[in-house]
Amino acid sequence: MEALLNFDKELDIALLDRIVQTFYTGSGAQQREAQTILSQFQDHPNAWTKVDAILEGSSNPQSKFIALSILDKLITTRWKVLPKEQCQGIRNYIVSVMIKTSSDEALMNKEKTYLNKLNLTLVAILKQDWPKNWPTFIPEIVQASKTNLSLCENNMVVLKLLSEEIFDYSAEQMTQQKTKNLKNQMASEFSEIFQLCSEILEKAQKPSLIKATLETLLRFLNWIPLGYIFETPIIETLRNRFLDVPEFRNITLKCLTEIAGLQVVSQYDDKFVAMLNMVMQSMSNSIPLQTNFKDAYEAASSQDQDLIQNLALFLSTFLSAHVKLVENQANRDVMLTAHFYLVKISTVDEREIFKICLEYWSKLVAELYEEIQQLPIHDMNPLVTLNISAGLANGGAAHPNLLANMPLRKHMYAEVLSNLRVVMIEKMVRPEEVMIVENDEGEIVREFVKESDTITLYKSMRECLVYLTHLDVIDTEMIMSEKLSRQVDESEWSWNNLNTLCWAIGSISGAMNEETEKRFLVTVIKDLLGLTEMKRGKDNKAVCASNIMYIVGQYPRFLKAHWKFLKTVVNKLFEFMHETHEGVQDMACDTFIKIAQKCKRHFVAQQTGEHEPFIDEIIRSLHKITCDLSPQQVHTFYEACGHMISAQPQKPIQERLIAELMALPNSAWDNIIAQAGQNIEVLNNNETIKILGNVLKTNVAACSSIGPYFYPQVARIYMDLLGLYKAVSQVVSDTVAAQDAIATKTPRVRALRTIKKEVLKLIEAYVECADDLSSVSNNLIPPLLEAVLSDYNRNVPDARDAEVLNMMAAVISRLGGLITDKVPAIMDAVFECTLEMINKDFAEFPEHRVAFFKLLRAINLHCFTALLSLPPQKFKLVIDSLCWAFKHTMRDIAETGLNICLELINNIAAADQNIANAFYQSFFLLLLQDIFFVLTDSDHKSGFRMQSVILARMFGLVESNAIAAPLYQPNQVQNPSTTNAQFLRDYVVSLLQNAFPHLQLVQIQQFVQGLFSLNQDLPKFKLNLRDFLISIKEFAGEDDVELFQEDRETEIEERQKAERQKAMQVPGMLKPSQLNEPEEEL
Repeated sequence: MEALLNFDKELDIALLDRIVQTFYTGSGAQQREAQTILSQFQDHPNAWTKVDAILEGSSNPQSKFIALSILDKLITTRWKVLPKEQCQGIRNYIVSVMIKTSSDEALMNKEKTYLNKLNLTLVAILKQDWPKNWPTFIPEIVQASKTNLSLCENNMVVLKLLSEEIFDYSAEQMTQQKTKNLKNQMASEFSEIFQLCSEILEKAQKPSLIKATLETLLRFLNWIPLGYIFETPIIETLRNRFLDVPEFRNITLKCLTEIAGLQVVSQYDDKFVAMLNMVMQSMSNSIPLQTNFKDAYEAASSQDQDLIQNLALFLSTFLSAHVKLVENQANRDVMLTAHFYLVKISTVDEREIFKICLEYWSKLVAELYEEIQQLPIHDMNPLVTLNISAGLANGGAAHPNLLANMPLRKHMYAEVLSNLRVVMIEKMVRPEEVMIVENDEGEIVREFVKESDTITLYKSMRECLVYLTHLDVIDTEMIMSEKLSRQVDESEWSWNNLNTLCWAIGSISGAMNEETEKRFLVTVIKDLLGLTEMKRGKDNKAVCASNIMYIVGQYPRFLKAHWKFLKTVVNKLFEFMHETHEGVQDMACDTFIKIAQKCKRHFVAQQTGEHEPFIDEIIRSLHKITCDLSPQQVHTFYEACGHMISAQPQKPIQERLIAELMALPNSAWDNIIAQAGQNIEVLNNNETIKILGNVLKTNVAACSSIGPYFYPQVARIYMDLLGLYKAVSQVVSDTVAAQDAIATKTPRVRALRTIKKEVLKLIEAYVECADDLSSVSNNLIPPLLEAVLSDYNRNVPDARDAEVLNMMAAVISRLGGLITDKVPAIMDAVFECTLEMINKDFAEFPEHRVAFFKLLRAINLHCFTALLSLPPQKFKLVIDSLCWAFKHTMRDIAETGLNICLELINNIAAADQNIANAFYQSFFLLLLQDIFFVLTDSDHKSGFRMQSVILARMFGLVESNAIAAPLYQPNQVQNPSTTNAQFLRDYVVSLLQNAFPHLQLVQIQQFVQGLFSLNQDLPKFKLNLRDFLISIKEFAGEDDVELFQEDRETEIEERQKAERQKAMQVPGMLKPSQLNEPEEEL
């Protein structure tokens, strides 16, 4: 095998084929050896010189693929540094092999995969050479296509691939200038290509050639000049020759869809209208509107299923772009037919097809709703104006009769929308709040994994149904009520039917006005409660319970306004908390906390006809209600009660409620603390440890919802908490001392450490919500630091808790300047000992890593002066740590490191001039060098956004002369009066020249010039960086997708912000849980 790696001898093709065969079909040591040899062969810098021999002589297809992969790597990474004659030779060779393989139809069909690989290699060469070094490519390929049909067919594939590379994928693989040049060249030479395509489509009889040409045309349609589409007979050719032919109609429909999506000037309106008529006429012959699409799709061949999907794409694309062209009397019939086809297609049980339809429906209903909002109210009849205003003021959909005489688009869609409401209700997917699902075996079970696709789809369907409700609330209510009555009379009873209906009912919360909502919900809840009583069998009851809980959780406005219903519902939830069917208790607790958050004041107020507030009754019966719940569910229950107590405005009553709520856990706590005071051995009892853990978690849960008012409870147990922390720490330390680090893995020590962690979490939870920060700083922090810091410092690494670092970060973030004087002590205790744990590699102690840099960031942000007071050696250690952080391979740590770096530079820039000068002279070039290192390192592409911001800031400081002291040593420059900007320019050019010797000096100089001239314009600054990195990657052969990650994330963020703003204007569009409602008065 080793002989393969001797590049001084002629390549033994038979040996290569045997090794490749062993790699693909062998096993064990032989296969591993083959893999090693092949990897070394492919990585050899001269491997490309053997490609022609392999392609000519090998009989193994896999060997040929390996050869072409070697060539691809050469083209991508080293093409620009090869002598021109070698490039020309490789290019001519690939073209000749391609022509030879594709000129013979039998050979072309046999070697299809190999030919595709050859085509991709040719396109890779074109991206490097065309047009500058191969200006005649387009005329040559067009001319060659006229000599042979199978060659012509393959040339179509090459043109398609080239179009994709330039117009679809170029942004992430080529510099802006290169992309622009290729696009201009392709457009300027397109007439010859189009002429060839037209000739084939008009005259050709060979199906595979026609198909390849249609595929190529499809890639061209979104960028070619419009005259080629609308001022030639291409649309008529597509319709008349191919749309009714089963073999071509799918690809033809895709081409028409591409044309339908074009946004063009009005001179082509007639062409679009004619195209819709043509397609609808053709489809009525293929799939009549009367067809049951749902059943037809199930029984159809894959080709016919594709047709239904392509028709959905065509209709949704056309109607999205041009529906207003056909919203007139002359085209009314075809417009409605198109919409009814889309409604029918929406019933198909294929999620991807439904999502295509849903995208259009969401756009249509949003536009129709928007039209109502834009009505010129002042021009209307005053009586109608009054009714509409009253309806809108009531926070929900207006009665449809009020708008019956308005000239609105929605009227022509009335029947379409009514059909659509039925489809949306019947296909509604499960909201994330519902935890009880039917599995593949038809059993009702607890769901543990959330499906993000289902959650996204639910959000879109919910929005669509909310708009549909606004467009005709009476029709929506009637459809839902009829479907519910058919559940009650069992004529349509099934788990799925009840679920989809209830999910739909829950999804339109807030869309109806209060009066309609009250009438509707009273019926719904009564019917569902009746159904729960009527149904037999645990699964049936669980489904009914799940749906009741989901609906009541979605309608807090109704519950707030109807106390008796609220109390009935909550008592029903308490019943469900004893139901052992999996998922029911979880959902009952989740619904309870949701209602507690939204209706909290109603629980602490004394309601009419009640002798005490409901919270008193709940706390009194707390043990009875929660006796069947798991510990986690009990914690949720306490958190829910905490929300209610936080709404009690009278402090004495609130403190009494907190004491009563915490009575049970406090009793257990007092008992254990008293026992531990007499005999520390009690902490060796597993049951005791478990109880302590639960008591602490209960305190954390209650604290998180009660907030700053939880102080009396914290004060009651605080010193005992710290005493327990010390005692447990001592037991852990003693055990580790006796048994070494292995002791930290034993169940007993892990349970004891859980106690420590929960103590820290409770203190962190309280500090984060406390309002009297001076009191916290003076009274709580000193004993806390005394208990925690020395314990952390003296423990072995395996026994140190990352929660200490997290808690310190939270305390510093919350208290800020109040704790600056204590930061040096915190740093002394945790900084170096933690650094020693995490600086050996990038993997050990992952939780400590994250927490360590979180703490460092908190100190830099909130107690910066404490950093400046560190001794120089320790400050240098901080800088080293931060550089090490942004070089980290874990993305979140690298991101934290970059954030700290930027924040530190900003803090320094605002500090005293002498301090700033000393910092810049010591660390500016060091930081700059390290930022360039991660910028050009493929493992750190995800940090591109922050790396760009830091570099822009650093070059901005130098360019604006904000750095007074020289950044260089006297011996580094010839002219003592050299400015920092002049020095840095030369320094960076030299740095990059040494790092990337394959780049031309002029390239680097242009890039560095951009660093200085563009640093105040971040988008342009980033484009300059991207182009430079793509230039590097052409040599290094790496993927550049991550460079555009930030643009995508920013776009998503802005879109989400805009969507939320828009949703806030539509009653019901945001879920109750997403609304920040003002507190109602008691």
